[in-house]
Amino acid sequence: MESSLPAFTVRRGEPVLVSPAEPTPRETKPLSDIDDSEGMRFYSSGIHLYRANPAKAGQDPATAIREALAKALVPYYPLAGRLREEEGRKLVVDCAGQGVMFAEADADLTADDFGDVQSPPFPCFERFILESTTIAGVEPVIDRPLLYIQVTRLKCGGFIFGQRFCHCIVDAPGGMQFEKAICELACGAAAPSVAPSWGREMFMARDPPRPSSYPHLEYREPAGEPDRVLTTHPRDVARVPFFFGPREIAGLRQRAPPGMRCSRFELVAAAIWRSRAAALGYAPDEEVRLSFIVNARGRAEIPLPEGFYGNAFAYSVAATTAGELTGKDLGYALELVKKAKSAVTYDYLLSVADLMVLTGRPLFALSRTYIVSDISHAGFKSIDFGWGEAVYGGPAKGGEGPVLGVTNYFSRAKNGKGEEGTVVPICLPKDAMEKFQLEIEGLTTEL
Repeated sequence: MESSLPAFTVRRGEPVLVSPAEPTPRETKPLSDIDDSEGMRFYSSGIHLYRANPAKAGQDPATAIREALAKALVPYYPLAGRLREEEGRKLVVDCAGQGVMFAEADADLTADDFGDVQSPPFPCFERFILESTTIAGVEPVIDRPLLYIQVTRLKCGGFIFGQRFCHCIVDAPGGMQFEKAICELACGAAAPSVAPSWGREMFMARDPPRPSSYPHLEYREPAGEPDRVLTTHPRDVARVPFFFGPREIAGLRQRAPPGMRCSRFELVAAAIWRSRAAALGYAPDEEVRLSFIVNARGRAEIPLPEGFYGNAFAYSVAATTAGELTGKDLGYALELVKKAKSAVTYDYLLSVADLMVLTGRPLFALSRTYIVSDISHAGFKSIDFGWGEAVYGGPAKGGEGPVLGVTNYFSRAKNGKGEEGTVVPICLPKDAMEKFQLEIEGLTTEL
């Protein structure tokens, strides 16, 4: 993506800590047993790009956002705290108003230089987000700021808002809730329209823990040979965005069993999973998996308090052999996806919390596993600090996690014809990408 931009320089000022604008409670708050799993112990990056607004001429977006951030940290004071690890790897937040990290920067670019950015990764995103110090290539979350923000002014009068949240403290909807609070305060509101709720106790392990009612394949590596995706060097990985618009979705629906009701997500996820397995050439008897995030928000049986901003999701898994997945029609994959999607209940989430406590809070399985997160309805572009809707709003990267190609975001975008669809930035070993493209074309071409 670097070559799509003209040569440019980013001049970043010294990062500073921004603390709550008013005194806040000094206390220790435990995270939930969903929050503090190994898979959440990283920083998730997002970027919003804004054009100049003539009505804001002479106003500094960095100053406006910094002042609103300090105000938002009053009701959201745990975000200004620090994580501490206690017995059993249990994470708690030491709330003492320590602050979040904030940096101002200037870049000799315009918003137009980025073109029509529709999906992650954002061009040169590393220059527009503020990172903390790594240790042996790993970025710790213990005793570090839980939020890093960089506001980069552009020479056209627009700006870039880059943020990095510790995933232990918020999920995507929770992070959006906090950013909207900053927006409201920046636009003159006296208080956020949604009051935050901690509520982490509802996702604590039971006493005694009892996770055995579910297999939880998401935390058990499949048997078999090592997965080549995990050992491919990044320089040997191809990155290609795939667009699933009206034509592609119509082609997929034609291959679904008659009468089966399928969402766009289910169709795209099943098609990519099947095509990916074929392209990577797994042995017919090797187990392959699709793991995807199922959000608990909006479900009547899961009593989330209004304003909850913690992690409220679980990974569900569809599993079969590579031979079964690639040898049968798309309907077979769709059935597995739909069954896995319906498996996540409140009891399932509590079972995950139980498992975390009993097994030392492990990382989710990665081998021969394709992990997807649908962020197409997150509303990233709606984040408005007073300069208008974002030109681009969404993840900074094409996927999170330590290994390219394992995790993908599904986001909404428009193609050159103005058609709206789902875009997925696929990362695969270079020798597998052409095969993947052929497989996808075969499934999405209308009959």
